[in-house]
Amino acid sequence: MPSYKAPLRDLRFVMHEVLGAADALKQMPYYADNDTADSDLMDQVMEEAARFAENELVPLNAVGDQEGCVRDADGNVKTPTGFKAAYTKFRQAGWTGLDADPKWGGQGMPHVVNIATSEMNISANTAWSMYPGLSHGAYSALVAHGSDELQAIYLPKIVSGEWTGTMCLTEPHAGTDLGIIRTKATDNGDGSYAISGTKIFISAGEHDFTDNIVHLVLARLEGSPEGTKGISLFLVPKFLVNADGSLGARNGVVCGSLEHKMGIHGNATALLNFDGAAGYLVGQINKGMNNMFTMMNAARLGTGMQGLGLGEVAYQNAVAYAKDRLQMRHEPRTMPSEKADPIISYPDVRRMLLTGRAYSEAGRALALWLALSLDTEHHHPDEAKRNEAADLVALLTPVAKAFMTDNGFNIAVQSQQVFGGHGYIREWGMEQFVRDARIGMIYEGTNSIQALDLLGRKVLMDGGKKLQRLAAQVEALVSEVADDDELQGYADQLGKAAGQLATLTMVVGQKAMQNPDEANAAAVDYLRYVGHVTYAFLWVKMAKVALDAVKAGQDKDGFYKAKLQTARFYFDKLFPETKMLSATIKAGGESLDVDLGMFGVEKDLATA
Repeated sequence: MPSYKAPLRDLRFVMHEVLGAADALKQMPYYADNDTADSDLMDQVMEEAARFAENELVPLNAVGDQEGCVRDADGNVKTPTGFKAAYTKFRQAGWTGLDADPKWGGQGMPHVVNIATSEMNISANTAWSMYPGLSHGAYSALVAHGSDELQAIYLPKIVSGEWTGTMCLTEPHAGTDLGIIRTKATDNGDGSYAISGTKIFISAGEHDFTDNIVHLVLARLEGSPEGTKGISLFLVPKFLVNADGSLGARNGVVCGSLEHKMGIHGNATALLNFDGAAGYLVGQINKGMNNMFTMMNAARLGTGMQGLGLGEVAYQNAVAYAKDRLQMRHEPRTMPSEKADPIISYPDVRRMLLTGRAYSEAGRALALWLALSLDTEHHHPDEAKRNEAADLVALLTPVAKAFMTDNGFNIAVQSQQVFGGHGYIREWGMEQFVRDARIGMIYEGTNSIQALDLLGRKVLMDGGKKLQRLAAQVEALVSEVADDDELQGYADQLGKAAGQLATLTMVVGQKAMQNPDEANAAAVDYLRYVGHVTYAFLWVKMAKVALDAVKAGQDKDGFYKAKLQTARFYFDKLFPETKMLSATIKAGGESLDVDLGMFGVEKDLATA
């Protein structure tokens, strides 16, 4: 069975030494007044989270994959053995409300701490981690847009973990195009609405963890405009809630089936049928898409975390195997007393391992940086600081979702490769990591959609203002380390790539003004380019801290030396991908403008 150890040392390094999270959080009265902006407290919470993930969740991961979820004839779903018991322990320990507002029964911890614990849960058991993860998104949407009445009824139960939440967006015919959804809402005249329709791919849509499930559902009121401008958001509970807060009658929503999936078998991915179910408006009529984006953005960062978490655990197991597996004779001999040497002796195996390490450590830095930026956006007393953080989060959320899941899948595949034939066998667990990681590139908006969002909405739509704010931080860091002989080479690469990014943005923008398909053709490569620039920026920051520690004689365990070696690998072997991406972005979309007849498309469409 695969093993997992939470990367606490690296989490503390990024959180405290690179980001200075405690000092930043103390500038926010919300955390300073709650006494949660304390580095020792944050470390204690992460250590407890690590124990839970390692001891409670890891042993259930293979069980969940093998058993899956089972639906009975009435639409009730039983989760894999041990899943419900682990959730009960999780809830009773207060983890479901870790970063929730104390007003609703939460602990008020910083979001940056919650993201760190989330990574551990995902690495330990991705399918299980999705149940509380979806609830966190529902909490965020209700806090931002729910009425006082809805908040008072539902938030304490969601925060305590007594009830869980979901997000119900797409439908069988709609996919990503939510503007054509058919689920309808009819005003009952008593403050409630009758919701009817079918939603698919609903993660944690039905299960046995809790007595009630709170669905947030996109639907269209009769008479509303077509497209996304006519969509509203409704809260639809599995069981209605009585005036005294107790559960009443079963609502008109039932699980019609469970999807048979490639991975994440332990999570119930449900088709939900709504048949005149009582729902309650969240926010304003016809503003459902805007309101749901609060939840979707949280889910997109959460999906990026799945790429990080699965990449990390796959990497850890590949390292362990590479140290133990003896194959062939390496010269000079690593273990001359044995008939063969460990495969970690070979450069190409180390290449695969270092790829996993470099992408995981940079992804962790990005996730924690974005989480701290979310804390700043929501709680900093300075409006200018809040706006700056909000722009960074908006710009880099699609990057985090797409770049981290692309890299996570790549790490899982390369880690499986380290195992050779054993990686293809179930008992080693690597093939599960590959299967579980694959979905991250698809759901919560495919990575192509994330790329279009980044280039079209976050960059071109505002004239590149958000991108310029990131560029200013990059430029400041490059200047800061310009005189350091050991970091100058990395800074030069970063500075040149950032300058090229500005040029590429202008080139694509000008082409897109003449032909919108040019942005579409360039978007995926453009996002990956931005991802690399962001990772390089974070690697320079991490390398600077590590180098200072080495020079000060503080590297007692070799941690900082390893960080510098990984940085060198990233800039030598991974970052040069930007040169290839630059060429493909400049090439434009002409080679994609082909006669669709070559794919067997009928003539009228092929020549349109």
